[in-house]
Amino acid sequence: MVIRLFLSIVALCCGYIGVHAQLWNPDILGGNYFCKEILQPDDYSGKVRTTVIRQNSQYATDKAVLYVHGYNDYFFQQELGDKFVDNEYNFYAVDLRKYGRSLLPGQIPFEVRNLEEYFNDINAALDAILQDGNKSIILMGHSTGGLITSYYMAKEEHLKYPIKALVLNSPFLDMNLDVVTEDFVLPFVGRFATLFPDISINQGGGNQYARTLLKRYGGEWDYDTQLKFEWPQPVTTGWLRAITRAQDMLHRGADINVPILLMRSDKSGADSGLNDEEARNADMVLDVAEISRYGKRLGTDITEFVVKDGMHDLFLSRIPVRYALYSHMLEWLREKGL
Repeated sequence: MVIRLFLSIVALCCGYIGVHAQLWNPDILGGNYFCKEILQPDDYSGKVRTTVIRQNSQYATDKAVLYVHGYNDYFFQQELGDKFVDNEYNFYAVDLRKYGRSLLPGQIPFEVRNLEEYFNDINAALDAILQDGNKSIILMGHSTGGLITSYYMAKEEHLKYPIKALVLNSPFLDMNLDVVTEDFVLPFVGRFATLFPDISINQGGGNQYARTLLKRYGGEWDYDTQLKFEWPQPVTTGWLRAITRAQDMLHRGADINVPILLMRSDKSGADSGLNDEEARNADMVLDVAEISRYGKRLGTDITEFVVKDGMHDLFLSRIPVRYALYSHMLEWLREKGL
């Protein structure tokens, strides 16, 4: 009886480890990139998983960067990871639930009802970083990832982890819509979404942002358009409510207690009639003035860096632009003792 009980406990523990402590496997990026899938508790749509990606530096270091991607995105910015690794940081990224590597068959891409759902994904990545022996972490977010990481830090979810700085790449801190829509339509949709979170909203729009990026249109990048879609995808009323609730909270001001590097382009280009070549020198997604306005409310130690001719994802900008940005960002980290 005792032996049977012992074997049952061992089997249970092995099952738990099999779910929560998977091995690192070669990643789709190849080279020195590895990933592991982490199963999360089921949510309202069923099974959920998180994917953590890493490339460890060849140098002896206990400093790490965790990168959180934007909307309609996944981690493919290999050059960014390589740059950190070459400068003696261990590099990690996370594909959030229902995005990229983590998207499961039958799931609605990007579906979310509260941005706090992503806290489990970030925590899983941070746990993996600590398990690798890292002691100092820089949290980095692009666009919606910048909103999520700011919200995460403002909610003080991070206090159990050694996060030393927050680096924001064109954070999605405002909807970039007209005043009537933002002040009246969005609050109405938010109330409606409490009862009907799954109503689909067609975003419309074209594929110009993808054309500025993809090599086949004259851009510089190749990525999987089954993971980062070329054309705008519908969102749900629940997604819209989750985004605007987090933005509203941050608009009132946060008290993030680590240094923040707030990076944005010098100009916006959405709805301005720019051709594809001109669009490669502007943020074609967000209002850069709103990034600046609301970004400065996130904490007390904020450095704003305006990137001349930067794209929405600043690290996908033209070579001279992004190389200068790498240098500036790394110098800022050195100045902060990181």
